[in-house]
Amino acid sequence: MSSFVRRDLRVAALPWLLGRVLVVGALAFSRDIYDKVGAPPRPAALGQGLFAWDAAFYRDIAEHGYRAVGEASLRFFPLVPMLARGVGWVLFGHTAAALLVVANGSALVFGALLHRLALRETGDAGVARRAAWFAALFPAAAVLVLGYAEATAMMLGVIVFLGLRSRRFGWAIVGGFLAGLCRPVGVLLVIPAAIEAGRGWRTASARSRIERIGAVVAPVAGAVAYLAWVGAEFGDFWKPISLQNRATLRGGFQDPFSRTVDAVGDLFGGDRFGSGLHVVWAAIFVVLLVLMVRRLPSSYTWYAAATLVLGLSAKNLDSFERYCMSTFPFVLALALVTDREEVEWSAYVLAAAGLVGYATLAFLGISGP
Repeated sequence: MSSFVRRDLRVAALPWLLGRVLVVGALAFSRDIYDKVGAPPRPAALGQGLFAWDAAFYRDIAEHGYRAVGEASLRFFPLVPMLARGVGWVLFGHTAAALLVVANGSALVFGALLHRLALRETGDAGVARRAAWFAALFPAAAVLVLGYAEATAMMLGVIVFLGLRSRRFGWAIVGGFLAGLCRPVGVLLVIPAAIEAGRGWRTASARSRIERIGAVVAPVAGAVAYLAWVGAEFGDFWKPISLQNRATLRGGFQDPFSRTVDAVGDLFGGDRFGSGLHVVWAAIFVVLLVLMVRRLPSSYTWYAAATLVLGLSAKNLDSFERYCMSTFPFVLALALVTDREEVEWSAYVLAAAGLVGYATLAFLGISGP
């Protein structure tokens, strides 16, 4: 623990703090610019601030519960609201503030753990440092400042990988179960868990084999635990998934190839230029995925590839960048590719500018984070 505080947290603290300054600054800028040139109606996100967009649901669930908020809230998995309610009790009932503590505290620990994981995998302190910086400054990382579940989910994902790669499968079991309880895409951790559990299976002891199986099953078990509760309380086991697939949200499934072709069409002459911009990000993530194949173990690559395919299979590509960013191997790959000093600092500047830009669009209600 002392080395974690002395080394990992110390490296992660500065970019974490800078990320919060930039996002809060974007909120202040958005309110100022709207007051000067904006026209009614005032975007709701400006008033909601750090509880804008999905964060409002997480806050309301934590404060009042699913039934009071309504069935639309069921698509938000329960771990973060539960944590916020628990921390809120410590904070004398200030549950909304507790949600921000959970989200931002998770983001800090995520950056520190990612630094440790990168150092373990590469032995390169520069890569580990850059990973911590990009974890806080990636353009879609505004949600790590808001009351979203991404920071906690990403923290748990790194815990799972640390457990898998060090053969401490007990940690992977705990982290995987909580990840499945945190966000529906937590079940994708089954993929790296299965790959790592298969390494050395023939020579593993009976106890180790049981732990390996547990690590593979845990993410699904976490998700099923929530879905079973929904089924018992609301009469529809699949309700959280069907809600997410509504046309105004994910929009259901479409094969990734044809969806990518449609997005390119939107970029060049379609009536949804904003949707088409996601294909530019898709190209960037593909390049990073190729880099992963060369530089990182296969468990990272397959986990990232599954997330990318799942993201591109949505009819509605809104929040595509956030979904891919939440698969932290892409952040690791970015840290690997920016190894030259001039490239590193240029990437930081571009990432920070993108972070401010994305946050500003979100607060002005133009684009969801």
